Amino acid sequence: MSSHVTVTINDGVMEVLLDRPPANALDAKTSGELYDAFRRLNDDDDLRVAILRAADNDKNIFCAGWDLKVIAAGGDRLDDGTYDLGPGGIGGLPEYWDLYKPVIAAVHGKTVGGGFEMVLGADLVVATEDTTFSLPEMQRGFLPDAGAIQQLHHRIPYNVTMDLMLTGRTMDAFEARHWGLVRDVVPATELMDHARSLARTIAGGAPLVTQALKEFMRHTAHTSPEEAHRVTRQAWVGKSPLTHYQTMMNSDDFNEGATAFAEKRDADFKGS
Repeated sequence: MSSHVTVTINDGVMEVLLDRPPANALDAKTSGELYDAFRRLNDDDDLRVAILRAADNDKNIFCAGWDLKVIAAGGDRLDDGTYDLGPGGIGGLPEYWDLYKPVIAAVHGKTVGGGFEMVLGADLVVATEDTTFSLPEMQRGFLPDAGAIQQLHHRIPYNVTMDLMLTGRTMDAFEARHWGLVRDVVPATELMDHARSLARTIAGGAPLVTQALKEFMRHTAHTSPEEAHRVTRQAWVGKSPLTHYQTMMNSDDFNEGATAFAEKRDADFKGS
């Protein structure tokens, strides 16, 4: 059975290409392949950051979401009749809670339903000028419950989230940037150069810091500032419940950053 996911690696940057004609729709197999790629990112110490992209098609669709044709034919069901798209959820990303390395979504074209939810699993989103986002699930008889109802109202205002879900309307890239969901909007011809430049910037930083950042933000996202400061101080005294944060504080890289600054040179981070 052929794969719909291709991985390429260059200087610590992994590019994950979704290519499932005709519209890059997601089924359980493809979601599993995407999860495997992101698990490789997480487990390989030489990898710093990933870019998620999708193959071009004549429909101008980045990802059409959950493949409803597969569902209509009775596919992607477990023995008890329920659905399961794998450990990372739809697209292998929005439910991968142990992924502590950053992912950039480089989005172009229509990003629909589960495709939108997959993108919500990324840490940064850059998009082309013709990119749109929509959640038409209500018109299909179900909720966008693979990530949107759980996460979107934490990213953009509640009333905007409800509007998108209740009406199924299209949000263009510029509105998405206005709400902070998209970092940059660029011409299609510049998308990958822009995403790769951003990835190189991230990859050039201390790798233990990016992992500690994702861990900390996830752990404290819904806590008070007082609690977040308490967790921080625990790390300072070697009693943090956050393993990546604690590793960062006790690393050689922590000392290397300060030493390089004092010596007026670029830091040589080793990830240890």
